[in-house]
Amino acid sequence: MDSEQDSTGEELPDLMETGSASIGDRLRVAREGKRLELSHISAETRIPIRHLEAIETGNFDTLPSRTYAIGFAKNYARAVGMDVEEAAQEVREELADGQASATYMAGGMEPGDPAKLPSSGLAWFGAFAAILLAVGAVFFYSTYFGAGATPGSLIADSDEAGEVVADADGAGPVEAAAPTGGDVVFTALEDGIWVRFYEDGGERLFEGTMASGDNFELPATASVPRINTGRPDAFAITIGGQSVPKLAEAPVTMGDTPISADALLARADMPAAPIPGN
Repeated sequence: MDSEQDSTGEELPDLMETGSASIGDRLRVAREGKRLELSHISAETRIPIRHLEAIETGNFDTLPSRTYAIGFAKNYARAVGMDVEEAAQEVREELADGQASATYMAGGMEPGDPAKLPSSGLAWFGAFAAILLAVGAVFFYSTYFGAGATPGSLIADSDEAGEVVADADGAGPVEAAAPTGGDVVFTALEDGIWVRFYEDGGERLFEGTMASGDNFELPATASVPRINTGRPDAFAITIGGQSVPKLAEAPVTMGDTPISADALLARADMPAAPIPGN
């Protein structure tokens, strides 16, 4: 592959063939080769500049989720003329490599390294201390709450995501706090989804067909934003990075529906509407 050139004819570093360039570097080089600023990419893709900067530097952990990282990268790649699916795959690989590295670093000691293993004396001392702690805890609960009372669990129950925990009285689970506001983002879950976002009065914010992974973030200054689409079930919605229920669970024509953060949160508190035809 020949080295890329910018509009002045000067050669740019051919990061596409180094084998070590990250997807962020490749996107940046492609953008600079077209002499485009991040602000231009942001206006074309409706992705905030801070997210574009995170993609270019490989800081995917600052994005709301894995889905956003892949979707934003696909939109960025499309804007600079790169292969969209190839960019998405590279993001998946970098995310996988980052997770594996974090898991390794969290392991602490390396297996087979005697210098980093605790001595047998220290191990026995730790086991003895743990037994004393357990006995002391049982004695405390039995004397404080009365003879014959069984001490409660010393470990708080929690589900895998950590969203539901037991309350202090043991009366039952308590749901994690719901989102109260923030950026509203719609993410297409399928290809070819037509949608129109507009303000009260008809001022258009976006109208067109979105592909799977494409995102639209409502401008913070939008006045009573609304949506018109026949596939409200094909959009995932987040408020301040936290998921909220879809507008519908089945295809249905939806027009002039308010989609501000307050309106979406109010819908989340309402009973689910029946699916047409059932």
